[in-house]
Amino acid sequence: MEMRSFSDYLRSVDDAAFLNLFSARPDLITPVPPDIASLAVRACSAPSLARAIDSLNQWQFQVLEAAAALNEPFSLKSIVAITDKAASSALDHLISIGLIYPSDDGMRLPSQLRDVIGNEPAGLGPASVAKIKVAEVEKAPPESKKVLERLIWGPPRGSVGDIKNPGPGVAWLLEQKFLVPLDQRTVILPREVAIHLRGGKVHKENFIVQPKLAGAKRNEQQVNLAAIANISTVLRWVEELLNFWADEPSDALRAGGLGVRDLKILSTHLGVDESCTAFITELAYLASLISFDAQDRIMPSNKFDIWLMQTPADRWQVLASQWLITSRVSGLVGRAESKNVAALGPELDRVNASKVRALTLAILNENQGIAPELASFNEVIAWRAPVRRNSSLQEELASWTLREAEWLGITGQGAISKYGIEFLGGEDLAIINEDLPKTVDHILIQSDNTAIAPGPLEHEISQQLAMMADIESRGGATVYRFSEATIRRALDHGKTGDEIKVFLTKTSKTPMPQPLEYLIADVSKKHGKLRVGNTSAFIRCEDTALISQIMNDKRLEILELRRIAPEVVICDHDATDTMRILREAGYLPAGESATGIMLTGPRSNRALTKPRPPRVIGEIEIPTEENLNAAIRAIRTGEKSTHKQTHLRQAANEALGALPRTTANETMDLVNKYILEEKSLSIGYADNNGAVTHRIIDPIRVSAGALIARDHATGEVQSFRIPRITGVAPL
Repeated sequence: MEMRSFSDYLRSVDDAAFLNLFSARPDLITPVPPDIASLAVRACSAPSLARAIDSLNQWQFQVLEAAAALNEPFSLKSIVAITDKAASSALDHLISIGLIYPSDDGMRLPSQLRDVIGNEPAGLGPASVAKIKVAEVEKAPPESKKVLERLIWGPPRGSVGDIKNPGPGVAWLLEQKFLVPLDQRTVILPREVAIHLRGGKVHKENFIVQPKLAGAKRNEQQVNLAAIANISTVLRWVEELLNFWADEPSDALRAGGLGVRDLKILSTHLGVDESCTAFITELAYLASLISFDAQDRIMPSNKFDIWLMQTPADRWQVLASQWLITSRVSGLVGRAESKNVAALGPELDRVNASKVRALTLAILNENQGIAPELASFNEVIAWRAPVRRNSSLQEELASWTLREAEWLGITGQGAISKYGIEFLGGEDLAIINEDLPKTVDHILIQSDNTAIAPGPLEHEISQQLAMMADIESRGGATVYRFSEATIRRALDHGKTGDEIKVFLTKTSKTPMPQPLEYLIADVSKKHGKLRVGNTSAFIRCEDTALISQIMNDKRLEILELRRIAPEVVICDHDATDTMRILREAGYLPAGESATGIMLTGPRSNRALTKPRPPRVIGEIEIPTEENLNAAIRAIRTGEKSTHKQTHLRQAANEALGALPRTTANETMDLVNKYILEEKSLSIGYADNNGAVTHRIIDPIRVSAGALIARDHATGEVQSFRIPRITGVAPL
């Protein structure tokens, strides 16, 4: 078979070659093209070629640049001459993924490939139009050699003051055609001259082998211990975040996302920096554990309750699997160059994020037991992916992935852990449930109004204690601190002072200190004396002295209070804001309904709207082998159909000059014959106005005086009235 084009090459390859091509470039069969001609058009399109080039390592890309620097057709020998003997294996790979293809007279590049690579591959200019003797460049005067030294390794363009009076060095080069003028102020070095001056090579250095990853060696046991601690921590972070939002939902920004002020509040609550807080919020968002309600408040979704009922391994896998494939990059939050990017905002998508993330973890997996140095790691990832889209972000994406993998527990002390290895291999992660520290059902209350949890608490105890105390420090043991504000919070949630004392006495293995008892009793006594409702808001208190104190408190002037009765004060602020301002001033109000009932009780807000996880932007997943084989069969079938259609169109064109003419009996005999033989027919058919047109059909059956057949022009099954058929001819 003669091969003159990329389409001809694709028609010549076998199914195994198609399997390799589609595995490396799944975008070619998403969706499946109808035939090989359409496949060739898609494979030669700029977006598809860009994706294919992104998959190359540095050496493969250097060989491709060298091929782009040669005139077509070229041979393996010419590629090796300007690169290295190792170019042979790289060339085989480039052919297998369709970036180079063999033709009858040598190898060629698909159309548009040079445009995707750039007009100056490897810093080389265009080929010279005029014939030049490149060896004569060695005779260049010293001034000309200085000019050439600046242009040898690119960029090949240089500026001159005036092309008509360029100076002696440039003038000699222009005269000998070793420089070519582009305009009045620009000259360019021809490709042949540059390659000769480079010693017959295209690149200054050939990066044939991947750089060795440098880093500190880690003990496997210590790595796994650190990783399981990180897994426990990240699960606790997500749970604490969502419990906080269940109690105090944040308001989303008008443009979408979480405001800087709310991010700082969350950061303080979790005890981590803002970059880590942004990462935790993104984890919850990706796993559909949070939702934005109709009032644009951010709060847990109903899926959070389901998530809490799962095993730790399942909970962790939900978070890690979504993080691995997402195109969202939480590291952009707080970045100096991205001042307007907000956590949970719509600006966090980057098309190559998941690719860089997967590549980073793959390098860690290949170098188990090593915590890489960042500079060395960047060298390795630059060799593995030298021309990624958004390449300016590549190093930052890799460093953010290393940091986030540590937070997640995929790595420990910088090296990949056994949990990360099993996660990447798709293994069962039940080992996480076994290795996590066992939960404890008790605390140790101290005399300074603190309590120590000597390990991870059972879920119910943890929830109750989080209501009554704030976490002061985290680690192997968690320290909780009781204060007036935390006891008031528990009372707001419907607890009584006695219930708080009973819970702490039952849960603590140490006796409750007297100062804590007094604190609980004192806050319980004060709590609820003030009642706040909506007028916008009213404040009611049976203690008239306390009402007088509030009216005279300058810290509450912002409320613009008005006393309408000895025990009632009203204001224009909302009840929620009024309660917040009173609490900041040291008072302990409680909510009250319109019927006078004190509004206390457990508050666990859940969004009524269905969570909408972000879509993944960017890369196409590699199909399964079954899907690949199905796509190959569809393309082969479509190609046969296209070939048949071409043949029929040619036959139709030849018959247009003489429409078939047959009698009615001959028409019926031929129609019945070719229905049985399932062959195509050429017919003349008269329309409503008597004009006869030529049709190519596949007859199916005769029914009620009409021929039912598939019309090749439309591809649809149509009904042809037999009296209107002027003649039938076989093809």
